[in-house]
Formats: sequence, C-alpha cells, structure tokens
Amino acid sequence: MKSSILYKIVRPFIVFYTKVLLRPKFIGLENIPKDNNYILAGNHTNNLDCFLLITASKKDVHFLAKYELFKGIKGLFFGNMGLIPVDRKNHTTKAFNKALKYLESNKVIGIFPEGTYPKKGEKLLGFKTGVVKLSKMSDTDIIPFVIKGKYRFFFCSVTIEFLKPYKVKSDNYDKEIDNFRKLILKNLED
Repeated sequence: MKSSILYKIVRPFIVFYTKVLLRPKFIGLENIPKDNNYILAGNHTNNLDCFLLITASKKDVHFLAKYELFKGIKGLFFGNMGLIPVDRKNHTTKAFNKALKYLESNKVIGIFPEGTYPKKGEKLLGFKTGVVKLSKMSDTDIIPFVIKGKYRFFFCSVTIEFLKPYKVKSDNYDKEIDNFRKLILKNLED
C-alpha cells in the first residue's frame, strides 16, 4: 500500500502548527519504533489529538475515523489523507480488514479506543475491543499514549506521554481491553 501524497504535503504544516502554535510537551518518544509497524492507541481529549500523533511519529499515521468525516467535500480530503472510515452504527469488518492490511504493509495505525472524546467532567470512556483484536491478529505492538492538559495557542498545557509497547497476549479481548484501559487510566491519574 502506497503512502498518501496529500499526507506528505500536509504533514509539515501540521508539525509546524503543533510545535509553534500549540507547543505541547512530548514524553517517551523513545518508545515509538523507528522502522516497525505499530498501533498508537490512547485517550481522546480533542480533535487536535491527531496532530500530536502525526508530529510524534516519523511514519505516516493512518487513523480510524468516524464515517461522517467522509461525506461531501471534506470526504475527499480525509479519504486522500489515508484515514480509514469506521461506520459506528453498522458494525462491519471493512475498516478492521483495511487496518489489518495497512499493518501487514508495515504501516502505522492510530486509534482512539473510546470512539469519541469524553464530555466535560468525564475522564475516560469505555474502550472498544478492536484495538487489542487488531494487535493480536497482526502480531503488532500497541504504543499506548496518554494525553493530559488543555489546548491553547502559544500557552498550551498539553502533554502527551508514550508508554512502553504493550503486547496483547491472549484471545480474551474483553480482559485485554480492560487491562489496556486500566493502564491508560493509571497514567492519566499520575
């Protein structure tokens, strides 16, 4: 699978915007593999979270994104950025199979297992099992991340920490996703 030309064009602007205007703090970048495929997965706080992952990874990140983003003119943009549409109402295997093919082609997948970001006052929503199933079936490590803080131009207090690779060991996906969520929650509270 070829990388998106549009991603290559847009990425430098995203990195510039993130580093200059948002100024987040990155911790644990050494935990991100340089050559291997991997899955980036963690909590979701804002639409700008994707910018942090794109800036941190040297490889193209192919995000699983809600199907609604692919409607109309914006669909052309997101479709050509290498995003994978997920129909959250009709649970099909189409998005999962596409993500699996990307991983088999040594690509990087970005997933927010909550499926959306929490409303004000909520810390962390329930995680969907797709991320651990994808990891197990592709024998790919998950690079967990934790995002804390608030986005503001120039005075951003957002920190993203990349944790050590997480290996899914069993086919009990409910137990595995529970353990993975507990890991993220524990690091959110630290």
